[in-house]
Amino acid sequence: MTVVETRPEGVPSFERALPAARPGRRPADERINWKTSWPFFLVHLLPFLAFFTGVTTKAVVLCVVLYFGRMFFITAGYHRYFAHRSYRMGRVPQFLMAFGGSTAAQKGALWWAAHHRQHHRATDTELDVHSPLKGIFWSHVGWILCNKYKDTDLDGIRDFAQYPELMWLERKQWLGPWLLGVASYLIAGWSGLVIGFFLSTVLLWHGTFLVNSAAHLIGRRRYATQDTSRNSFIVALFTGGEGWHNNHHYYPASARQGFFWFEFDPTYYGLRALSLVGIVKDLRQPPARVRKAGRLKDGHFDVGMFRAHWSKATNTLGRFAMSATDVEAKKAALEASVQSALRAADELAKSSRPRRVVLPTE
Repeated sequence: MTVVETRPEGVPSFERALPAARPGRRPADERINWKTSWPFFLVHLLPFLAFFTGVTTKAVVLCVVLYFGRMFFITAGYHRYFAHRSYRMGRVPQFLMAFGGSTAAQKGALWWAAHHRQHHRATDTELDVHSPLKGIFWSHVGWILCNKYKDTDLDGIRDFAQYPELMWLERKQWLGPWLLGVASYLIAGWSGLVIGFFLSTVLLWHGTFLVNSAAHLIGRRRYATQDTSRNSFIVALFTGGEGWHNNHHYYPASARQGFFWFEFDPTYYGLRALSLVGIVKDLRQPPARVRKAGRLKDGHFDVGMFRAHWSKATNTLGRFAMSATDVEAKKAALEASVQSALRAADELAKSSRPRRVVLPTE
């Protein structure tokens, strides 16, 4: 008989901050900066130029290819490689992966990965960059349009910031989209630019953003995580397998997010193909013992959903309980109550989790 620990590997332990609250009025640096965000909204209108350019078959094919092709660079490159280092590759394919991701107009690989790492360090707390507990619009796109997260946190991505070519690409974030836009025009004319490039870019933005918003609100939870992540086949279908978000938050170091054969994960299939020709190496997967542990159906306490519901309840209570004369005192008492409840939840989660399991010897 073999005795193994049940705690997932690759999941860091840290003190959790206060659950994210819905602010009545956001701080100035968390509000939309309309002066810098107008290009984002303009791009959403450009596909309507198709009424004047027409829509060709070549442009539609180009739109589909650019959507799924660039989605792979985001999911396999920006997310699973730069943010989580779930596999290895050399500097040349590393640069090409970063450049391919930059054509999606979602800023540079270092900006993207640094903020995503912060999301994992503090998921669904006040320190989370895009918690849906702050509102669906905020988690979907609002956090990108404000000033608070406009800069690249190089301290959070020092392992990749050491490469001059990646730093150069970070400074030239505009290069990839512009080159791809010109290429789309040369391939399929004005329709190729409007439908092939701009429409696929808008769809790609919101496909990616669904993981931050919908994948924390819609779907099922298999594992007891300290957040509200969920598994959704629909989200996985449009994002190359990123919809298995509860799996991912349970074991973020894995290059495979569809833990089981029936969980559609084309990004992983693509990485497997690249590994067969030696472009990528050491694809990490969750061990069988990890996939079997931590399941809610086995009685594990769902501390993530407890935190979320407790946060909503205390926010609602706070709006009714606070008067103009003792707002600060009541706020401090309320936050103390929340922290006390969260500590109790952590202890309950630990006590309800089987510490050791016995697996039959092969």
